[in-house]
Amino acid sequence: MVETPGCGAPVRLLIADDHPVVRDGLRGMFAGDPGFEVVAEAGDGAEAVVLAERLGPDVVLMDLRMPRLDGVCAIRAMAERGLSARVLVLTTYDTDSDVLPAVKAGATGYLLKDTARDELVRAVRAAARGESVLSPTVASRVLGQVRAPEQEPLSPREIEVLGLVAAGSTNRETAARLFISEATVKTHLLHIYAKLGVKDRAAAVAVAYEKGLLRAPSGQPR
Repeated sequence: MVETPGCGAPVRLLIADDHPVVRDGLRGMFAGDPGFEVVAEAGDGAEAVVLAERLGPDVVLMDLRMPRLDGVCAIRAMAERGLSARVLVLTTYDTDSDVLPAVKAGATGYLLKDTARDELVRAVRAAARGESVLSPTVASRVLGQVRAPEQEPLSPREIEVLGLVAAGSTNRETAARLFISEATVKTHLLHIYAKLGVKDRAAAVAVAYEKGLLRAPSGQPR
């Protein structure tokens, strides 16, 4: 049975984020509240797992995209070790490919970094009690996945084709890059449209970015 902090005891918190400025801001936010004790900070997922195992915090505030070991893998590693800490994801990413793996790995909650301070404090307290906390947009995505029929995933080759299309390649250029015929490219595109529920190239690219199937080039907004 997982223990919860005793009545009046501060919530012991581990902050895991690869940006020092973010860690400093979160530490400052919680260190000034007697209801919390920041026991440690981690700059990547691997360090977070080690510190969680050593210190036994009540809640881990976990970023997702970190070096060495990302947030989802860190959550999974903590679950495999049987650690009692509840994990509250705090990230800027809310695509299906970010949200669902984190929830499936065992995250107690999932919030975005634009969450207001008071909401974040309440969410950490709720997570310490074992309650699930999801930001509204994340909750909508999770419910949408539960309600939507299972969608056939894109194959690696289809993702390759879509990636080249997103970069502006024509069918002929895509065919040359992948050493396949233009007819094969068109067939892949038709399969992609059917799987994503769209009717053209632009919509396919937009949905792929939204679902996290494609990543925007570094430094460019999605």
